[in-house]
Amino acid sequence: MLHPDAEQIELSLVLAALSDPTRLSIIRQLAEDGEAMCRRLDFGSKSNLSYHFAKLREAGVTRTRIEGTARHISLRREDLDARFPGLLDSVIKAAASYPRLTTEADVTDGA
Repeated sequence: MLHPDAEQIELSLVLAALSDPTRLSIIRQLAEDGEAMCRRLDFGSKSNLSYHFAKLREAGVTRTRIEGTARHISLRREDLDARFPGLLDSVIKAAASYPRLTTEADVTDGA
C-alpha cells in the first residue's frame, strides 16, 4: 500500500486530491470524527469510494491502517501541517458545507 513519506508529499498532488467534492466530504468527516473504518462509510458504490480513498492516500492526505480484514482511514494532519502549514485547516473549514458520509451507525440508528 502506497503512503508517501512526509517529505515526499507534493502540494500539486494534495491539491488535486482535494479538488473533488466526494474527497472533501471524506476529509470533513475524518476531521470531525477521527479515524474511520472504510466499510462503515458509504458515499456511492464501493469501488467508487475505494478510488477516492486511494487518491487521498497516494497524495499523502490520508493513511490507511490494516487490522485483520478492516481498513482504517485517518488524516495525516501532522505531516500535512509540517509540509503546508494551515492548508488542511483551510480545506476543512471550506469543506464544512459538504455533506457528511453515511455511516453504518447512521443506518442502524435510523438517522
